[in-house]
Amino acid sequence: MRLLDRYIFKELMIPFTVSLGALCFIVFTKEMLRLVELIVSKGVGFMAVLNIVAHLMPSFLVLTLPIACLVSSITAFGRLSYDKELVAMRAAGVSLLRIAFPVVIFSFLVFLLTVYLSQWGQPWSNVSLKKLAISLIKDQLTIALDKGVFNEPTPGMMIYVPEPAEGKKAEGIFIADQRDPSKPLIVTAHAFSMLQDPKQKQLGFRLFDGTIHAIPRDITQHHQVTFGTYDLKMDLPSTFDDSTPERRGYDYIVQQLDESGWRDSNALRRLMEYYKDLGFPVATLILGILGLPVGIVSKRSGRMGGFALGILIMVGFYLLNVVGEFLVTTLILHPFAGAWFPNVILLLITCFLFYRASQH
Repeated sequence: MRLLDRYIFKELMIPFTVSLGALCFIVFTKEMLRLVELIVSKGVGFMAVLNIVAHLMPSFLVLTLPIACLVSSITAFGRLSYDKELVAMRAAGVSLLRIAFPVVIFSFLVFLLTVYLSQWGQPWSNVSLKKLAISLIKDQLTIALDKGVFNEPTPGMMIYVPEPAEGKKAEGIFIADQRDPSKPLIVTAHAFSMLQDPKQKQLGFRLFDGTIHAIPRDITQHHQVTFGTYDLKMDLPSTFDDSTPERRGYDYIVQQLDESGWRDSNALRRLMEYYKDLGFPVATLILGILGLPVGIVSKRSGRMGGFALGILIMVGFYLLNVVGEFLVTTLILHPFAGAWFPNVILLLITCFLFYRASQH
């Protein structure tokens, strides 16, 4: 029996690893586009990118682990059934319940991992990629300026750096500063360097040997100031604010619901999310077991078919969550019942399919 358990574990691990990698890649594709945009426009280093990925991984795994567990179970038992190995096990007197034992253990381990990640990764779950990236790489933040074109690093400021001669460093800079419409400035300098003060949330330029042209309200006048060194600073846009909104506590949400007579739909959703913190990881355990009878029924689907079936079932699970939320916001179900409603439906389907599979 230990040999059988190890064999089934091996059959589960291979599709689990492959599907988890594929799902993480799919999830990251959308977010990486935003990250690349930040890298290109702000000159972020490669190590900062790896740091961002490492911090985002837990929140993504919480979403992908249940799907990977389901896909691995469907794929493994689809193959065992197709190659008649499952028939041989049953003919040797091994019950389907005993065959399911390693699947339950495997699903339970994935469930524990999902619970751990959902709690540890919670600080990152409600943070956008851009805000997280800035909080991690703020010390490396610089202003990326394209040569030979007009750049607008912040609203109201236009910067032009001429194309450097071949083999030489770029020299000269032109800045049109209209952040204060009542005091527009034109600044030119022969050389410049970057300034950064992440603690004060400021970036800027240190300009050398230049001139400031100020245009007063009287258009017949003109003010001109020459300088040897001049620091021009600008505040970071509000999108660079890395502060994260605090999640309201359970008592606060219940108090808010009591004040509204339990009719505040937003508060009902937030309370439902609290109950889902455990409900969603539990779905991982149910989905892993559900994959066993589904894999037996769809034995000719192959690995790609198992992946497609897993995605289809997860879409159905998502729709059940939407239905649960609708029933909660329409005051038909309590938030706890709405959060666990999809799990109950999945459990009933799993028991029914498992019973049917055990009869054959």
